Amino acid sequence: MVTENSSSPEQVIAADQLIKTFRDFWHRPRVQAVRGISFEVRRGEVFGLLGPNGSGKSTTLKMILGLLHPSSGALNVLGHSPRDVKTKARMGYLPEESYIYPYLTPKETLDFYGRLFDLDRSERRRRMEELLDMIGLSHARHRAVGEFSKGMARRVGLAQALINDPDLIVLDEPTSGLDPQGCRQIKDLILTLARRGKTVLLSSHLLADVEDVCDRIAILYNGRIQAQGAIRNLLEQQDLHRFTIPDIPAPQMQKLLVALREVLGREPELDHPRRNLEQYFIDVIEQAKQSAPDPSGVTPSGRVAEYLSSETNPQPPS
Repeated sequence: MVTENSSSPEQVIAADQLIKTFRDFWHRPRVQAVRGISFEVRRGEVFGLLGPNGSGKSTTLKMILGLLHPSSGALNVLGHSPRDVKTKARMGYLPEESYIYPYLTPKETLDFYGRLFDLDRSERRRRMEELLDMIGLSHARHRAVGEFSKGMARRVGLAQALINDPDLIVLDEPTSGLDPQGCRQIKDLILTLARRGKTVLLSSHLLADVEDVCDRIAILYNGRIQAQGAIRNLLEQQDLHRFTIPDIPAPQMQKLLVALREVLGREPELDHPRRNLEQYFIDVIEQAKQSAPDPSGVTPSGRVAEYLSSETNPQPPS
């Protein structure tokens, strides 16, 4: 069983036989949402928690965030109980729906959350400027968030989740409401954060996004983990191989196909590599931007905020 003192420094989340049972008014068991799941999330990795609606994902996330208490089993987050205040101070959370005060501007929103983490005025200002540049909303810093599109509000929600320079970042449907460019930028940000030593726990129904960024995943169904492991190991078809060769003249291609046919004893499959639609869309929009007027929505994102580096985030004593 995982205990508070048994987690290694590289182990950010450790769940051991985690169970959550919801009870009715008379404390009778009503539904068992999570049924004895065990997994770990390591420092600097992106871990995907997947499953259909009602599989136990949201309940698991809420237990990790300290919003629900497990019925049984052990749960360790950043070396302590997830309900510990010091643990919560080292976490960032982007919920599935961004609940942001609509009458505040992005600058006021980030200032508000910075105050909650007791950041001094100069540090709040520095982080606000870096985050607004990072999410591409520096030009809209004085507009009320209530006037924003869902995608723009989503970016503000992501910024508030990073204002405290968290060690563990929990993202629930982070690309919801974003255009393809925004999705790509968020995915690039997630990968950059992981390279800087941050740990990202990601839940999403957009499996293509998960495949792009996650190192490992766990798939839940009916409250139980049905599969987990490294994405590459889970998805690779070990019994098949694919070759990629440059364009060659037709006679040489025919010779190559004849040779392969003799070795395989059957006709080999031949096709051309494809870009994914996301990359094609981004390329088309980038070309169109060359002659477009100044945008009124989101501008191209700047570089990742400099302070988002685990080396600059002092750790509290265990």
